Amino acid sequence: MKTEVLIQTGAVASASASDGRTRDRVAQLLLERGAATAAELGAQLGLSPAAIRKHLDAMLAEQLVETREVRHQGRRGRGRPAKAFVLTAAGREAFPHFYDGIATAALRWIAERGGPEAVSEFAAAQVAALEERCRQAICEAGDDPIKRAEALAEALTAEGYAANATTIATGGQLCQHHCPVAHVAAEFPQLCDAETAVISRLIGTHVQRLATIAHGDGVCTTHIPGPARVNDVPTVRTDT
Repeated sequence: MKTEVLIQTGAVASASASDGRTRDRVAQLLLERGAATAAELGAQLGLSPAAIRKHLDAMLAEQLVETREVRHQGRRGRGRPAKAFVLTAAGREAFPHFYDGIATAALRWIAERGGPEAVSEFAAAQVAALEERCRQAICEAGDDPIKRAEALAEALTAEGYAANATTIATGGQLCQHHCPVAHVAAEFPQLCDAETAVISRLIGTHVQRLATIAHGDGVCTTHIPGPARVNDVPTVRTDT
């Protein structure tokens, strides 16, 4: 009898550990992709619709993920709109934020003695090494800002930012689905400003930060304006 109980207990523990590993893989995919449907996650992980739904339902109950309606291009077919899953702030907490406490304390010390300008100088110095590493990674991307953004996204992903770049109607968009210093940057936005300046220099054009994880958004989003089109250039009248 005891042997049977031990076997059953071991089987439950093994199943629980397996579930935990699968959910870690789901969370990692959502971190990297930003958002994904249940079908996309299941296909990526080799899970049946029922199996992936079980894990997603559990993560929804624990408020580790939330759903958003998928936007479709053109006319949408019949049926309920597809839902994409994204990590919540609690879901991102599972990923490491190294030395947040001591980093925040250090920046407070700098701010008290040197003011906001000293914090900005520190932030710029901190991202200098990151800029140099990323510059080497995108040196063969050419001059096109969007191509450079795509290469930069790969370099940032290697640095732990889980980034991707996409082309949109107004140019391009660089998204970072993880921020290793989000907690610190929430109090000291100079870190975000310094990072934005690095992105601008590396891509070779002015960029605009639209959202940041540090400010409570689900993803850090940077807009990269596309080249001016003929129709966008104002006509200058020469008649009098």
